Amino acid sequence: MGTYTLPDLPYDYAALEPAITGQILELHHAKHHAAYVKGANDTLEQIAEIRDKDQITPTSLVGLEKTYAFNLSGHVLHSIFWQNLSPDGGDRPDGALADAIDEHLGGFERFKKQLTVATASVQGSGWGVLAWEPLGRRLVVEQVYDHHGNVGQGTTPLLVFDAWEHAYYLQYKNVRPDYVTKLWDLVKWEDVAARYAAATGA
Repeated sequence: MGTYTLPDLPYDYAALEPAITGQILELHHAKHHAAYVKGANDTLEQIAEIRDKDQITPTSLVGLEKTYAFNLSGHVLHSIFWQNLSPDGGDRPDGALADAIDEHLGGFERFKKQLTVATASVQGSGWGVLAWEPLGRRLVVEQVYDHHGNVGQGTTPLLVFDAWEHAYYLQYKNVRPDYVTKLWDLVKWEDVAARYAAATGA
C-alpha cells in the first residue's frame, strides 16, 4: 500500500525572504507539513488494522475518518501552497486564467481584494483559496476552515493562501493582513495557470 511522502520544496528555505523568513518556512515545511503526512499515514494504518480485525464500529471509525481527512487535506493544501509560491513570483496572470478571472471575478484587482479579505478574515485557522467549481464551471474564492471544512463542495484548489498561525505568527505576530499582502509578491502564476488548465481540460 502506498504511503504519503513530504515533498521537497522547489527552493531553499531562505528563498522567500523577506516575505517569509527561512526560519518560518523551515518550521512550516519540515515540522508542520511533515506532521500532516505522518498523521495521514498513521491513521490509514489504524483504519486498516480495525478493518483487518473486523472491529469496525461507529465508535472506532468516525474519529479516525475525521483525523484522516484533516491530515490528508493539510498535506494536499500545503503541497499546492509550496508550488504556488516562487522567489520570482508576483505581478499578475495572463492568458486563459486572466480571462477567467475577468469573467468570473470582476477583474484582477477585485479578485485580489476578495482573496485577500477571505484569507485575512478566516475565523480561527484555515485557508483562502482560488478554486475551480466544476458544476457551475467557474472560478470561485472560498474560505476553507482548518483544512477540510469545504470538502463536500468539490472544488479544485488552484491558488491557496495558508492562514494558520504557524505560517506567519513568528514574523507578523497577529497582523495577518500584512502577511497576506506579502504573499501576492510570491505567487507563481505559471503554476496557478497550469492547475487551471488541468482542472478545466483546456
